[in-house]
Formats: sequence, structure tokens, C-alpha cells
Amino acid sequence: MLVYIRDKFRLNGKTTFSRRELSQLLSVYGARVQKGEWRDYAIDSLPDMAVFSIFRSSRERPLYTVTKISSRSLIKPPQYVVYSGSDSLKQSTSLREVLAFLEEQK
Repeated sequence: MLVYIRDKFRLNGKTTFSRRELSQLLSVYGARVQKGEWRDYAIDSLPDMAVFSIFRSSRERPLYTVTKISSRSLIKPPQYVVYSGSDSLKQSTSLREVLAFLEEQK
């Protein structure tokens, strides 16, 4: 496994989604927007996690939140978690697995 140190410490130590991760997130998001189920999203970067929030309406709380939790280790991969409110629905080291779960949700 090849790990680039520059990817671990971008933006002054904040955890961010990579371009590939954002592409995957926006692909799932876009499909649900086309169906009229989701209408808005927000992205936030914190020191230990990156957050992608999905809204049914911009005036509501997030319907789902996909988080990337940094391991702060160069070897251990980050964890991805889907939340609905404060409930953890799915957790994995694979974003693809977490997004597959999210695609199944109605």
C-alpha cells in the first residue's frame, strides 16, 4: 500500500475528502436529486473528520451525514460512517461500501 504524506496533512491538518471520494459522493447524491428525493448538501472539514451532509430541504436538519473520520495514522485507513441524526447506520473503512448502503435507503 502506497501512502502519500501530503494527503494526510492537507489544509493545516484538517481532514478532507479527496477528489475521488467527492466524485463518488456526488454521483450517489446526483442520482437521488434526479429522483427528487434530495435537494441540498453541505461539506465541512474539521480537524479529525470531513462531513458531507445531505438534506431533503435546505431548511431542515440533514437527512443523512457521511463522515470520514481520520485515523491520524499513516498506515490505518480512515473510517467512513453514515449517520441519520445521532444514529450510526453503517460504518466501514470502504467509502464504496458505505455509499452502497446509502443507495439502498429510501
